[in-house]
Amino acid sequence: MGEAVRWGILGASKFARQQMGPAIHMARRGRLGAIATSSPDKAGAFEEFAPGVTVHQGYDALLDDPEIDAIYIPLPNAMHVEWSLKALEAGKHVLCEKPLALKAEDFDAVIAKRDETGLLAAEAYMIVHHPQWQRARELVQGGEIGALREVTAQFSFFNDNMDDIRNQKGQGGGGLPDIGVYIFGGARFVTGEEPEEILAADLDWHAGVDTRAHVSVRFPSFHYAGYVSTRMAPFQRVTFHGEKGALTLSAPFNPQVFGEARITLELGQGVVREERFPDANHYVLQVEAFNRAVLDGAIYPCPLEFSKGTQRMIDMVYEKAG
Repeated sequence: MGEAVRWGILGASKFARQQMGPAIHMARRGRLGAIATSSPDKAGAFEEFAPGVTVHQGYDALLDDPEIDAIYIPLPNAMHVEWSLKALEAGKHVLCEKPLALKAEDFDAVIAKRDETGLLAAEAYMIVHHPQWQRARELVQGGEIGALREVTAQFSFFNDNMDDIRNQKGQGGGGLPDIGVYIFGGARFVTGEEPEEILAADLDWHAGVDTRAHVSVRFPSFHYAGYVSTRMAPFQRVTFHGEKGALTLSAPFNPQVFGEARITLELGQGVVREERFPDANHYVLQVEAFNRAVLDGAIYPCPLEFSKGTQRMIDMVYEKAG
């Protein structure tokens, strides 16, 4: 492997072309070596920023490539477990787009294969690599806002394109699998707590997928209220409210696209502090953390067990909603 992780991308989705492919190419101690796609047009987009990238016509051909160490999987949600297992069996490290699985128990096969092979397998949950979220965790758990009492989270965008896999039941679509992972996992990451009970879950459905979910949840030390929607104007915000103050994250999920990543601390009596994170690219930071884990044995900050916990919370919401 040498001093760099050699990456391959399984498929050529728009997100892989525009975000993760360039991030893999820019990340320190890694390089994009190959992609698997049967579309010359899509391959050309990767060759523009990574000249010399190998183009395989099939997914299995990429997994058989001895020049590739790690596979990034941006396939439709329903294909994630299958191809994560195949990549691990082929001796490749795996970074799979979220959600890696559509039920919590489906993580178990990937966790078992990870442990059996000794390879790194992780869900591509990028926000935990961003300094905005890491700082929020430090401040909340460090008592900056006092005892935490309330967490609120909102994430929405508008997408009624039924040709989009996010709106297709058979592809694992739906608002909760697509963006619920952020409002649920973000709260779990910052607080270090797990949900005890879903108090209420109100969902809208269209063509078999959830397009809006409003939930109320009891955690051990705080109450959580949040919503996601794929049929509302773009909006995103998360607030942690304690006995001494409130901490709000702006642009918490799509910084540099939705807006600038900031933390605003409101501590009462007109005391307001703001911290800004204008330059951090959480996709690049995610790949660099993965590279360090592979090359140096560093602890990867988002193990599959954490991602399974977020999926368990989504499962609890679906069960509550009936």
